[in-house]
Amino acid sequence: MSASPERRRELLSTAAEVFAAHGYNATTVRRIADEAGMLAGSLYYHFDSKESMVDEILSTFLDELWAGYEAVLGAGLGPRETVEALVTESFREIDRHRAAVAIYQKESKHLSAQPRFGYLTESQRKFERAWLGALERGVAERVFRADLDIRLAYRFLRDTVWVAASWYRPGGQHSPEEIARQYLSMVLDGITPRDATTTVSATTAVSTTTALGATTTARETTTAGPS
Repeated sequence: MSASPERRRELLSTAAEVFAAHGYNATTVRRIADEAGMLAGSLYYHFDSKESMVDEILSTFLDELWAGYEAVLGAGLGPRETVEALVTESFREIDRHRAAVAIYQKESKHLSAQPRFGYLTESQRKFERAWLGALERGVAERVFRADLDIRLAYRFLRDTVWVAASWYRPGGQHSPEEIARQYLSMVLDGITPRDATTTVSATTAVSTTTALGATTTARETTTAGPS
């Protein structure tokens, strides 16, 4: 007899939380079984190894991510609308698979060296092509600035979206769609109202820049920041 799909999902959800909290290498089948309230031997009835569990967790997450992304990319949207839809879909996936996202971020480089997880490398390439394509099209169509460094913009968007998995909790104050809307407003439109940007004087701008430069210099003399 095989486990019911619902029970399998419950066990994978528990395993995902344990992997995300403790890391793949430090997680044992016994630890997952303890969290699931069962004996380690009973867990082997459902999965033959922790490798099988993390494989199913990651492949399920990526299958759903790409179903959403491909729907966006095939919708015939303009470049800006494509970026907006990709960002929104990304936050939805963080909402659905927060633990799996954390595992992917921490473990994909290590796991992708194993043949079983070769799909992780291909997914990373597809992800990059999708985002770079939307940004390149936006520059070509003059929707985005002509001086935009496309690869830098891609890295900024990628990292600032997906780092949300480290603090986002499902069922919180804001829905993933609301978080995406706020994020896009800051990234694509700036953080100040458009009317306000025209009222800032050159003197204020220079003074602010000077103050920031002085603060940065002071910090550099006392703190060794990350490279």
